[in-house]
Amino acid sequence: MQSIAALFNEVSERLELTWFAGQDGAFRILAKSRAASADLVGHLNPIHSTRIQIIGKAELAYFDWLTEEKRLEYLNDFLTYGEPPAIMVGDKLLPPDFLVGWCNTHAIPLFHSPESAADLIDYLRVYFNRMFAEQCTRHGVLMDVLGVGVLICGESGLGKSELALELISRGHGLVADDAVELLRTAPDYIEGRCPSLLQNLLEVRGIGLLDIKTIFGETAVRRKIKLRLIAQLIKRSELEEHYERLPSQTLTEEILGVDVRKVVLPVAAGRNLAVLLEAAVRSTVMQLRGINTLKDFMERQRLAMEQHNQYPLPTQSGQSDI
Repeated sequence: MQSIAALFNEVSERLELTWFAGQDGAFRILAKSRAASADLVGHLNPIHSTRIQIIGKAELAYFDWLTEEKRLEYLNDFLTYGEPPAIMVGDKLLPPDFLVGWCNTHAIPLFHSPESAADLIDYLRVYFNRMFAEQCTRHGVLMDVLGVGVLICGESGLGKSELALELISRGHGLVADDAVELLRTAPDYIEGRCPSLLQNLLEVRGIGLLDIKTIFGETAVRRKIKLRLIAQLIKRSELEEHYERLPSQTLTEEILGVDVRKVVLPVAAGRNLAVLLEAAVRSTVMQLRGINTLKDFMERQRLAMEQHNQYPLPTQSGQSDI
């Protein structure tokens, strides 16, 4: 949940908001339950009175056309269907006096912004979509490898942080270590980010906490990234007997209802996991572009077998065909 006062503090600078009236309604709550409908903000409409109401040139022109009695009747319709959490006037228009007085009377926050009404709606819908997004926290290290968001996970002690440090030294970026916040900001989009408390920090056994931004520079850290690949580290001795070296189907893992591609990297002495993970990322990028090396190989093998059956190799004289 978030109050109107908190919303104002977060977006006032970006939208250049001025609080005109209704300061007594500062602690009206934007409940998460309202996010069940993406319609948390929209043009002035008493039927959808429980959303933030945006007023632009068309709405103010309509008010100018109404008589004073009709204006009051129209505004009071909002109280019938449910009070709006706030009202914003855009298009560089000042709120009219009758609206200021009505908002003060009913403690409904009234804001002014020089942004257009359409831009206010677009910005706030994106903001609310992120604020009320379904989310979870996963243990692991989230990295930006070649522009691809990779979540490195596995049991403690397998070397996730050491692998991340090696990748950072090779020019890739750290997003989050230990606690990775994942948000579903779109139907098929999982965004990963770092809690503010752990920003830029990487914990490595034997060394302690490292401030990656201070040590490696600004380009070694990222604020957020789209999750595209999960890299599961596993002890080689614990691999299942039916583990496929060449899986015919792409491995996936479901996170927040979205299937994310997955690779399993066995951990053993002498294996360069950083190189393996880079190769896995490059392979993932190729697959996302529609290039599947395994399918290409299987097709090549099929053609070779057909050619062999059509033109069998001649047998040497004196030798059996068996």
